[in-house]
Parts: sequence; structure tokens; C-alpha cells
Amino acid sequence: MTSLGGQFSAKRPGDTPFTMRAEVLGGPESRGVLRKISDMLEVIMKRMDTLSKLGNTTTDSHRLDELSSALDRIQPIGLVERIQAIAQNMSDMAVRVEQILQRSMANNRVKDGTTGQCEVPKDPHYPDCPSKVDWMRARWTSDPCYAFYGVDGSDCSFLIYLSEVEWFCPPLTWRNQTTTPTHKPFPKRQSAFRSDIEALLEQVGTGKESLSFMKRRMRRLTAQWASAARRLDDSLRSQWREQKRILVHVGFLTEESGDVFSPKVLKGGPLGEMVQWADILTALHVLGHNLKISVSLKELQGFLGVPPGRGSCPLTGPLPFDLIYTDYHGLQQMRQHMGLSLRKHKCHIRVIDTFGTEPAYNHEDYATLHGYRTNWGYWNLNCRQYMTMFRDGTHAELRHPAGISGRRGDFSCVCALPINSVSIASVEVLLFWKYTL
Repeated sequence: MTSLGGQFSAKRPGDTPFTMRAEVLGGPESRGVLRKISDMLEVIMKRMDTLSKLGNTTTDSHRLDELSSALDRIQPIGLVERIQAIAQNMSDMAVRVEQILQRSMANNRVKDGTTGQCEVPKDPHYPDCPSKVDWMRARWTSDPCYAFYGVDGSDCSFLIYLSEVEWFCPPLTWRNQTTTPTHKPFPKRQSAFRSDIEALLEQVGTGKESLSFMKRRMRRLTAQWASAARRLDDSLRSQWREQKRILVHVGFLTEESGDVFSPKVLKGGPLGEMVQWADILTALHVLGHNLKISVSLKELQGFLGVPPGRGSCPLTGPLPFDLIYTDYHGLQQMRQHMGLSLRKHKCHIRVIDTFGTEPAYNHEDYATLHGYRTNWGYWNLNCRQYMTMFRDGTHAELRHPAGISGRRGDFSCVCALPINSVSIASVEVLLFWKYTL
């Protein structure tokens, strides 16, 4: 076993993480050295944890002696405090190394003469460009996603990002536009009715009592779903239907939203929302669409292509779905992690809004003007994007709050599209086919 003191020795026997500081900051291998030191600190903590566990037993005495000997060499008095101090020092060093490297890269661009090509344009077609560049200069380090897209602190990188990743600045004439990736449209496929739901049950997953409840309902109504699919197929007479790529993100079941429903499934808790989601998933599956199901924030980020960071940047590519079914919890999570992409792709979203949203709360300007406060409003969605569990009619009523001009796209909902969760599966499938896809 390598002693802890031996692991801290780098190129010379007398080096320590503190005496190595000047060398780390100046050398090209700085990041690798910092990572190695961080790994060594992790080894220390793991050994201490193993030692504490073995200290309560009488077995494996040889292993215990070996660990004790290794730790004795570094004088374990105040060891945890020392490790924490070293870890903090490494974090500070990493930040300073990153700043030095970024300044160095910016200086090289000045020597190459490329900064002359990066004057902030004053284009009337892009009036927000100068203010966005100023914002980037002050806050580009606030989210790692900017560095992910190549931002390094120089004006050139700001303009490249704001013109090619976002759309606040005009394209740069000196940039090779062919390097910008062009995404081919997804091929269209024909959908086919399904009567077997085993693949869907596997997709729903396990680990939550709420998911188990939904799967039990799906199994119990399998025959009715299959019968409904056959009747609709006969009525359509093999009409060609496009298979949609659909993401279903059940936001209220994510740990990040609190998931207060799952622990209460077997204790008399509310089940209506789970009934709703079970029927939505089954209807979309039976209609033959390509589904992805997300019940965690990590799954949502993976399916959407969210860049690493805190959600300030757009998605890494085009939206990989034709439709996204979610609830208000999921909508909040998407706003936090999709950045400007949510505004761009908002028309693809369908909100499962159990009891509906009044127009005054949906319209942001009107709600703000009249002081309406709610955690669920201000989305400015089209009425057809809301779906309730009420079947008060087969058409959504479109209406504006009093005093709001009727601009296209500003519709608010009074009675959203019905998706009533009932066992009449044929009606359910028909409604989804006719009104929501």
C-alpha cells in the first residue's frame, strides 16, 4: 500500500500541495495536477471511512493495522480540518488557473489581429446585440454552459455565441458558415395501432408506488384499449397517419417537485392525476406513436439535450420531439433548464391542466395589470395547449379577457381540450386522435 505521504509527493520528494502552487499555475499540465490532487483527497476520505467501520469490529485485524499505519504517518490529529482546508485551496487554485488560461487565450487573439474583426455591431435588425455583449462580459462565468459552447471571455467568443447559438447578433462575415451544423429533418414514419402494452409498461418503470398504481390500471384496461384501437382502425380504413415523436414528462412525480403523491397512494391519497396520466400514456401508445417517458429531472435533461450548467443556454440541437406532454411542475422545470429554447419551442407543449386555467391568469400582461397572483399562470399559451379532465364539450372555447386585444397566438383558455380519465377507452383514443395530435 502506498503511504499517504508518498502520494502527496509529486516531482520532488519535498513537494506538497502548497509548495507546488507556483508550478501548477505556470505549467501546461495544471488541470491534470489539480485533478490528481483531488483524487488523492478522495482516497484519504475513503480510507478514513473504511477505518471507522473496521474499528467497530474484531475481524480483519491485519487490514485495520495496515490502514492505521498509513494514517499515522500524516498525524491524524485535526485531519478532517486539514483535508477541508486543502480542498478549499485546490478549488481556489482551479479558479485562478482557469482565469489565467482564459486571459492568455484572449491575449493570443490580440497578437493574431483577430480582435479587430470582433467589434460589436450596431445593426438595427439586431438592436439587443450591444446590451447582450455587455451582459456576457459581466456574467459569462455565471453558468458553465457558456464555456461549453466555447465562450472564453473574449468579445469574439461572445459574438460567435450570440450569433450562432443564440440569435441576438448578426452572423459574422469572417466565420465559415459551413461549419455551423445543419440538422436534417427527422424522417416521417407511419404509425400503426398497437394492442400489446407490455413495451409501454416497461417504459413506465418502477421505484415509485405511483408508477405501480398507473401500471395496474393499464393492465386492467388492456382489453378495452385493444378493442378501441380496432374500432378506430376500422373506421379510418387504413388511413395513413404520421407517427409522432412525443415526450411525456410527468413533472409532479419528480423528486425535484417534492412528489407528495407517491407516498400516499396506499394511504387514501389523491389518485386522479395518476389515473389521468395512465390513460394519456396508454392512448398515445395504442395510437402507435414513439414515446419517451420522463419522471425525473435528469431524464428530462437527457431527452431534450440540455447543455451542462444551470439552464441559461439553449438546447444543443433541434427539439427532438413533435410534442411534449407535461404539467405545470414540468413546465417550470423546462423553463429552468431549456433557456431561450422554451420560448422557441413553446408551441410543441401540451399542458395537462386538471381543472383548467382561467383566461385572466393565463395572459401575463392582463394578470400583471390586475394583480392576479398564482404559481400556475402567466404562460401565454394558446387555449388548445391546455387539456383538462372535463368533457363539457368536444371543442375548446377561445376567448380573451375583457380589455385584451385579440392578437393571433394570445388565446387564453376557458374550457380546454377534454381528456377525461374514464374507462371508455374508445372515446379516449378517438379524442386523442382527433384533437391533440
